[in-house]
Amino acid sequence: MTAFPGGNFILSGIFAVFAAATVAGALIAALSARVIRGVCGLALCCVGLAGLYCFLRSPLLALMEILIYVGAICVVIIFAIMLAEPEETARGEPGGGALLWGVGALALSAVVFWGLWRLSTQQSWTAPATRLTDGSPKAIGTALLTTHGLAFELISLVLVAAVLGALAVARHGRTRP
Repeated sequence: MTAFPGGNFILSGIFAVFAAATVAGALIAALSARVIRGVCGLALCCVGLAGLYCFLRSPLLALMEILIYVGAICVVIIFAIMLAEPEETARGEPGGGALLWGVGALALSAVVFWGLWRLSTQQSWTAPATRLTDGSPKAIGTALLTTHGLAFELISLVLVAAVLGALAVARHGRTRP
């Protein structure tokens, strides 16, 4: 059987599209002034990551990325935005404050990066003794439904309580003092 002509070129193009979607979504999420655009950027970033997971031959991770982050987290954030009070007018903050915070954040990031780099290059790392599971969907499903079954059910109860609370707030509305 012969390979598809130009198959490597097409795969490289699809990979570039997913990588660009991930980076563009992250930039939109981080740099957007409006929260709803930031959530859309987060969703785009997560879809790009799901595509990259497919390239890593991990379709379960790709599916979970879409189901959990795009299908649940982004939708919950959008509901929270819809139920939130309208934004108040922004108070005037001097421009130097933002620059000072930015320089401080950059300095802290540089220190953390330097520490992680030093730890990873200066430390002698030992290999793990044994591998516990192979990471297959069957092993993950077995672990979720046996070993971690109680935690899985508690998380689902918390999510149901959150949805019921959101429905109660949406139905009756909020009263102002």
